[in-house]
Amino acid sequence: MATRIRPLQRRPHARGPEPRTFAAAALAALVLGLLPLAAVAAPPFGAGSQDALRTGGPQAALILDLWRLLLAVCGVVFAAVMAAFGVALWRARRGTRDTPPELQGPLRGEPRSARLVAAATGASAVGLCGLIVASVLTDRALARLPLSNALHVELTAHQWWWQARYDDADPSRTFETANELHLPAGRPVLLTLHADDVIHSFWVPNLSGKKDLIPGRTATLALRADVPGRYRGQCAEFCGLQHAGMALEVVVEPDAAYAAWAERQRRPAEPPTDPQAQRGQRLFLAGTCAMCHAIQGTDAAARRAPDLTHLAGRARLAAGTVPNGRAQLAAWIADPAAFKPGTNMPGHRYAPEDLDALVAYLETLR
Repeated sequence: MATRIRPLQRRPHARGPEPRTFAAAALAALVLGLLPLAAVAAPPFGAGSQDALRTGGPQAALILDLWRLLLAVCGVVFAAVMAAFGVALWRARRGTRDTPPELQGPLRGEPRSARLVAAATGASAVGLCGLIVASVLTDRALARLPLSNALHVELTAHQWWWQARYDDADPSRTFETANELHLPAGRPVLLTLHADDVIHSFWVPNLSGKKDLIPGRTATLALRADVPGRYRGQCAEFCGLQHAGMALEVVVEPDAAYAAWAERQRRPAEPPTDPQAQRGQRLFLAGTCAMCHAIQGTDAAARRAPDLTHLAGRARLAAGTVPNGRAQLAAWIADPAAFKPGTNMPGHRYAPEDLDALVAYLETLR
């Protein structure tokens, strides 16, 4: 039994796309066109800037130029496709109940349309090849950053914090910090990247692209920060429960300020002079804190958690999760899982006077 093919039903009054459709498309195109200008109109760099459109160094500027080229080419292609789609809708024949089905191919008998499709396909292939060439050239330009007099930093990712070790030709001048990366403005930096447990990814969008950190393998990333300020880095590879809570603050400062900061970091912790802080030090060394943390100048020399030698000089705690204030520090010690579920640091049930003494000691570590 033959199957009866019914023609496509259309509304008799359909005359083409609604005007609001074109208005929405025009608005979307306007927003896409203004996105690259956001970096120009943005305020000066402040704390926690994390924006690939506001570059602070030549590496990020090269990546931004490539992104703008990709946006321009893809925007033109998108506009052309939507224009062709609109024209096709506008000029399409309208069917009724009596219109017979159209069984031949869509371009049969329409050589002009076939030529247009072939030309569009060729133009798309040429554009794609051009983008591949631009990507390769950008990659080569990123690899040509001069590294004379470069600062060497060994950065290790843990679940879920960052360990930074500043190398020096003189081993006695090597020092370590955590969850903050201080860089001198205008000086190249060579980062040696390690992962302690799972795959992580280092990304400071204002300064450079992403780089994966794979356990058992060593990666390197060269960058240069030219604009002083504070930038927010982030692990960009899902690494477990607190992946989103694994931030890294990058502080870019002039040479003199960086040199002064580095000199402070090389010094051991000053012995506390206040009786309450002295009591807090005894609690720290006698308790479980010293089993994971290190404080240079004391007997605490563990390496399973962030080095606390200059903890009070850092802006935030727990890899950017908690502001570094007295109340926040006490709350973090008492119940870290309330701020960072899944963290390896256990809670500590100190008596209120003991907790106050421990916080008083930690506040002396500048």
